[in-house]
Amino acid sequence: MLNKNSLILLVLAVALILIGLVMPYWFSFLVTVALGKGLVVLGLVILMRAGLVSFGQGLYYCAGAYAVGAFSHFVETDNVILLLAVAMLAGLVISSVVGLLLSRYRDIFFAMFSMAFSMILYGVLVKSAELGSSDGFNVTSPSLFGFAPEVNGGSILSYWVAIILAFVFGAIIWRYFKSPMGVAGEAIRENEIRVEYLGVSVQKVIYIKYIMAAVLASTGGAITAMTVGHIDPEMAYWTTSGEFVFIALMAGTGHVAAPLLGAVIFELLRSFAFQVSPYTWQMILGITLLAIIIFLPKGLWSLKDKLMKGAKS
Repeated sequence: MLNKNSLILLVLAVALILIGLVMPYWFSFLVTVALGKGLVVLGLVILMRAGLVSFGQGLYYCAGAYAVGAFSHFVETDNVILLLAVAMLAGLVISSVVGLLLSRYRDIFFAMFSMAFSMILYGVLVKSAELGSSDGFNVTSPSLFGFAPEVNGGSILSYWVAIILAFVFGAIIWRYFKSPMGVAGEAIRENEIRVEYLGVSVQKVIYIKYIMAAVLASTGGAITAMTVGHIDPEMAYWTTSGEFVFIALMAGTGHVAAPLLGAVIFELLRSFAFQVSPYTWQMILGITLLAIIIFLPKGLWSLKDKLMKGAKS
């Protein structure tokens, strides 16, 4: 039986899927890319709740995208289910190995080592002529067993997939945050030594969180690759990982919906800033982040709590 919250989420997901049939293609494209990045940021929030900041999520974002591109090219398939499964598997396998090392580090060491691995992938891809080198290569538009509906001049399947995955992963992570393992992350952030005294393996908890964040990031990369139709090594560059941290700081970590909504707001803001000022749009984003840090240090999601308190008073 579905509880009240689950029913509301299900109705909202169905509504967004139906709205996609009437919204302009450019807007559904923007939302789809934003949700792909939002999944990456959701994984980053899992780490941030444990006191860790990763500047290397681009590693898995890019790995998921290239897994989709390579698999679709060499196996000659465009089945969205298979492509997503391959992307998740890529994130799972790589993070299972890299996480063994990174789970031992904290603070700036964790951040810098994670970025180093991402830059290693960037360097490898730039030198790989078989994978398009610095230019990358195109990715086939996905279908679901041959079903690839087009609305308003573009495919709507990626949008539907992004909506479904955002709600499914959001619900899973929401439950995870309320579980003992999820709560342990916040305890680790406050006092790691006391958590060890309670008999909990801090390294194991962080290792699991790192793998979860990696799978979410590779899934986000897969969605972006299938939506944009092109991938390149820039997806692993440190500035891409920095963008995810930017969104996480802007949105806040108070709720699983925050990174998803924050990613959509970020993409809308960037599109608006680029249209208004093509040569200085980064300055507009920087000013926006500074304003949020000053007036909403806990991110945009904290604005909800302030409004609710204001309404009660």
